[in-house]
This record gives sequence, C-alpha cells and structure tokens, in this order.
Amino acid sequence: MKKLLSVLLSLILMLSVCTALADDAPIKLTLWTFQELHTELYKVMLDKWNADPTKPALEIDFQVFPYEDMHNKLTIALQSGEGAPDLVDIEINMFANYLKGDIGLAPMNEYVEPIADHLVMSRLNNYSKNGNYYGIDHHIGATVMFFNTSILEAAGIDYTSIKTWDDFHEAGKTVLEKTGKPMIVWESADCWSVYPMVNQHGGDWLTPDNQVRMDEPVVVNTLAFMKSMLDDGTAIPCPGGWTHTEEYWGWMNGGNCAAVCMPFWYLDRFTNYMPDLAGQIKIAPMPEWPDGGHKSAQMGGTGTAVVASSPNVEVAKEFLAYACLTFDGCVTTWKICGFDPILMDVYGSEEMKEPNKFFEYYDQDIFAVLSEVLDDIPDTCLTEYFPTATDIVKTQMAYRLVELREDPEQIAHDCAEELRSQID
Repeated sequence: MKKLLSVLLSLILMLSVCTALADDAPIKLTLWTFQELHTELYKVMLDKWNADPTKPALEIDFQVFPYEDMHNKLTIALQSGEGAPDLVDIEINMFANYLKGDIGLAPMNEYVEPIADHLVMSRLNNYSKNGNYYGIDHHIGATVMFFNTSILEAAGIDYTSIKTWDDFHEAGKTVLEKTGKPMIVWESADCWSVYPMVNQHGGDWLTPDNQVRMDEPVVVNTLAFMKSMLDDGTAIPCPGGWTHTEEYWGWMNGGNCAAVCMPFWYLDRFTNYMPDLAGQIKIAPMPEWPDGGHKSAQMGGTGTAVVASSPNVEVAKEFLAYACLTFDGCVTTWKICGFDPILMDVYGSEEMKEPNKFFEYYDQDIFAVLSEVLDDIPDTCLTEYFPTATDIVKTQMAYRLVELREDPEQIAHDCAEELRSQID
C-alpha cells in the first residue's frame, strides 16, 4: 500500500511545473507562519526536494510573525492585492475568514482527491468550501488524556480503568481525598477545555448554514458536568487562564494535577516545558460520555494554503503537497513536530516506530492509543462565524463557567444569543 501510494503521489506531482526544470536559477517563494516549529518541518522537506534532480530548485523565505499580526497582515495583503506570500499557515479558527467572497487561495483538489481514501478527510473538510480544498493540515489534532500516573498510583487508581467521564469524576474524588490534588484544570480564558468536551459529546457552535447550536441541551449538559467537578474541587481553574502559559507549565511540572485533556500535538508541550514529568505521563483516549457522542474531538490545526495570486502558484502547490501529503512528509511531521499526521498509511509503519524524544518521554506505544480513536473523530463546523463563536467562548462562556461558577443553562443561552446577534 505504501509503495502504491508513493507511485500515485509521484505521478500527481510530476504533472505540474515541468517547464521550470529548464531554469537554472532557483524559484523563490515566500512562506508566512505564526509557528516557528512549522519552519523546521518545511526546511527539512525543502532540502529533500532540492536533492531531487527531477524537481525545480526552490528557495523559500520563511517569515515568522506573531499570531494576530500575521493574520491581519494576510487579510490586508489579500484585500489590497499587494504583498501577499506564496504560501501561508492559517490557524484553523481564522481560516473561515479567508473563505468569504472572492477566495484568494488556490484549491488543492488535484493533490487531495486522488488520495482521499488515505487521508483523515475530517481535517481537510475544515478548510474546504463548495467542494474545493484550500488548506492542508499538518495533523489530525485528536484530543486525548494525559495522565500523571504518579498521582493516580498514589491514590490507588489505574488510569486504564477510566472509561467514561463518570469514571473520571469518581477517580478525581479519590485523588482529591488521597492526595489533596485536583484531577484536572478547566481553562477560563480560552476554548481548549470547553470545545473538545462539547464536540466529543456531539455538540458544536454552529450548523453549516449558520444556525446557532450553542444553547442546545448537549452544550448545557457538558457545561453542567464541568461545573460539577469545579463545585467539588476535582477540577480547578487553570493557572494562567489556559494550558499554554509559563504559569501553567511550571505548576503542572511540579506534579500538582492528575490529568490534562488536550490534542495529540500537546505531546511536545510536555517534552519541552514539563521535563520533570518524563516517565510519569501516560496517554489514553478521552473518557466517553455515557449518553453518546464520539471517541475523541479534533482541536487546533493550521491550514497551510497557497495564495492564488502567487506568480509561482503551481510549484507552490506541488511543494505543499510534497511536504504535507506524501508518506515521507507525514513521517517527518511526526519526527520533528510530534504531530499525528493526516495520512493514515503512515500508522503502523517501521518509520513511525523509530526511537525519538517522544517515545523516550512517554515510554509507551503512543500510536496504539491514537489508533483507538481514529475511526470516530467528529468534524468541526467551521463557517465564517466560527471565529466569532470562539471569541465568545474565550471571553464569556469559559470565564463565567470556570471563574464565576454561573448557571450553565444561563451561560449557554446568553452566549448563543450573543452569537445570533453577531450573525444577524
């Protein structure tokens, strides 16, 4: 299967930019990103590309900007028709903003559709409109549990016995009683706690035609569960407001909490910022909801896109496909970034089993855990109003739930009405 896929991709990639081979000077591209880690992947894949004599030589200017600055700069460039890059990383929560009106991004269908059966298409659907795929993600973003086994074992709990959220809550009560430590933190200043819980439970903020779902019973019930853990101390507000702060990393690294629920790509946050927990952290599937839902949720992501006005649009598309859709590119994504690649063919391969810092830190078969959830990860409904919904969750829903401990039904109602007012 691996060889067949490689041949298929090679045939696809050879269909474009053949005329560029006669040019001795490298083709110059510019790539914008807000994530320095991504440039490490692109640089490795660029070196491999340029080592292939059948491909036109490329030179890529990698430019890293702060998150807000880059997206604002891209918006202005696309609207003005001046100064846009050839390739750009667009964060998933922002991507819908660039699918409005005259879309300034180039479709990647000729690379996606021939291998669609090999890809986790729920990720690519996040960056599509009217049958066209405008962004290629680096990872699935499957949400999993990260358990501190030292704390759980001190409380007499085997983390593999936790199958449902009710099990998780009961375990939290024992952990609190035996160790005085909380089971988990909920974010009060971002969406990384609330949205995966809602999405896994079967909820979302919107429908494809922008009908608001934020006050549906599944949302209220999810918030009520989260509040129940806050009320008895098994969950506490996240230090620093969310799980991407120095305050939280230092606190968690000190062994102060039994678990955190985050996407698979959070692997490298532990290896980079919480080194003292090496060998203690184990990964497991999210606990499941007793009343239905899914095995996991997708969270986070970056849709790398080619700007349609690029003078080198075809070679830019080919490089993007080479870096992010080929077997080698996806294996390299795992090795460098610790991401769960979107190409299913890589899982189980010998290349993905080679020793690295992630296997050493977690000391377990990481992909065995991931394989348990890959068949049941729901889509995210990313309409043009999803960024608005996310802002409401960050500034209102999460804070009112976690810090103010308000009534979940009232929170959901007020946030839903605020979203409807933005859409109307």
